[in-house]
Amino acid sequence: MSENFVLEINEEKSSLGKIEIAPEVMEVIAGIATTEVDGVAGMRGNFAAGVVEILGRKNHGKGVKVIDVNNDKIKIDIYVKVKYGFSLPTVAEQIQNNVRQAINTMTGVSVEEVNVHIEGIQFEQQKAE
Repeated sequence: MSENFVLEINEEKSSLGKIEIAPEVMEVIAGIATTEVDGVAGMRGNFAAGVVEILGRKNHGKGVKVIDVNNDKIKIDIYVKVKYGFSLPTVAEQIQNNVRQAINTMTGVSVEEVNVHIEGIQFEQQKAE
């Protein structure tokens, strides 16, 4: 999505102008909010995101896609892996609440949908003895 989401801030007597927020910024906010949820093992990434992380740069927007920006509301898809032993519906609901709250608090934008796609379960790794 190359189009920026535009918020206009108007005071009663004068216009202060507009603030443009790129969809990538929303993706970063949603990604950070998602990783804060207990039970999230990781986010889905692509080859480019993997290379970037190998080079030492954290990609906070990995696994998040803004799918629609319409009438001051956005829709977001989130792709995660969940740790074994956690309730999938509970983790998904916590992700939805956390993302909605983080975006609304940081940008003032309403979130219409947060679609959580659970793509796998991560089991604990065995410790080498």
